[in-house]
Amino acid sequence: MTFDDAFIALIGNEGGYSNDPADPGGETMWGITARVARDWGYTGDMRLLPQPTAKVIAHDKYWVPAHCDDLPETMRFEAFDSAYNMGVHEAIVIIQRALGVEADGVFGAVTSAAMVGHPPESLRRKFTAERLRFYTNVPGWEHDGRGWANRIADNLMKD
Repeated sequence: MTFDDAFIALIGNEGGYSNDPADPGGETMWGITARVARDWGYTGDMRLLPQPTAKVIAHDKYWVPAHCDDLPETMRFEAFDSAYNMGVHEAIVIIQRALGVEADGVFGAVTSAAMVGHPPESLRRKFTAERLRFYTNVPGWEHDGRGWANRIADNLMKD
């Protein structure tokens, strides 16, 4: 999966504008939080954040740092969606747990070597299981758990 394809699928998960008081991310547009947009230099109304701007942010802040191009094709969207939703560090930790290597959140030589010969569908399955375990252990599970579980189910339905 290319970044362009992954971004389109991601927008299907994230939708447009949101400002849920129970969401620690706060105000978001295209899944980009106001904090991230401001750090990026965007100063406008979040409801008006252009999708092309969100796409650049998503690529540079999530896709590249999560090493999505270094992953098997079947894992690229999973890692990107996770990085977007829970942070790059945690997405890499989950990849490492799925691979059975030290989960330090640093995508380096050990993580890359562990992927060699690891069946991609097995990695995707283990990654998904670890992602679900992560979600059930965060404080927001009571409020957001159904949405997170449905997000993962929807991801599994994508080809």
